[in-house]
Amino acid sequence: MNNSEFDIAIIGAGLAGLTAGLTAARLGRSVLIVTGDILGGHLLSVEKVEGYPGFPEGIPGYKLCPMTQVQAADAGAEISMANVEALEPMNGLWRIETNVESHTAGAVILATGTRFRHLGVPGEELFFGKGVSQCASCDAPLLRDKKAVVIGGGDSAAQEALTLAPHVSHLTVLVRGDTLQAQAHYQDRLHADGKVEIRYNTEVEEILGEDGVTGVRICDTASGVTTELDTEAAFIFIGLQPNAEFLDGIVPLTKSGHIPTDDRMRTARPGLFAAGSVRADNAGQAVAAAGDGASAALAAHAYLEEGSP
Repeated sequence: MNNSEFDIAIIGAGLAGLTAGLTAARLGRSVLIVTGDILGGHLLSVEKVEGYPGFPEGIPGYKLCPMTQVQAADAGAEISMANVEALEPMNGLWRIETNVESHTAGAVILATGTRFRHLGVPGEELFFGKGVSQCASCDAPLLRDKKAVVIGGGDSAAQEALTLAPHVSHLTVLVRGDTLQAQAHYQDRLHADGKVEIRYNTEVEEILGEDGVTGVRICDTASGVTTELDTEAAFIFIGLQPNAEFLDGIVPLTKSGHIPTDDRMRTARPGLFAAGSVRADNAGQAVAAAGDGASAALAAHAYLEEGSP
């Protein structure tokens, strides 16, 4: 494998990683952004990113991320479409081993993001892609005048429900607790939509179907009563799992699997930083991811300037 050396390597190319790459390159650093097959992360499937400065009407994630990618590349960041297989400290530097080649860097920013959690119920895996989905913008046009359910009560669930609602005949949001956890702005819009029904204290026990999804078996946790709800699609948004397992033994993780940092995005290991949704206490919004990325790049630049932890 070839070996190349950079000032700063960024693992992950969601909004946090791309913003880190843009910021670091503009500071004059040689920058490598290592990503897998897809640049942009979860935002690529978000129909409208709201609350992001400069876009009062919102902007699709599939536009925002490529725009940021172009900016980072134009600033001088190099992008490698490869999978990281190993990360380890080496003589004051960091070695990043990928399935394509190896690299070294003076500092590393971890922006590996998260992945959607799974329910772990019968039928979920069997019908994935046949009515079970985690991308409303991808599948909403296929559900014209059909029934659908969204499982979850956070921001992701609310955003996806709002994307689905204009297409379907009826949408049921199934919330495990007794309240929605989504931003008030999203909650207000859901409550105002006549197509949307919200059921609280509801757990999904099974996804039903034959060639595709035909319904879900649900339990009312307050009464213990189990019923079946007809639906032709089930969208699952019950939380996010950090992509940080490969860091086991390299840096401590929280119980939830996130990377702890200080307010400058520094981890417990000198020269190792974290940004975006993989970081503990990240706000979980696009604007926060971008802010994390810029802060991590500035901190990594300062670390290299100082030449010491």
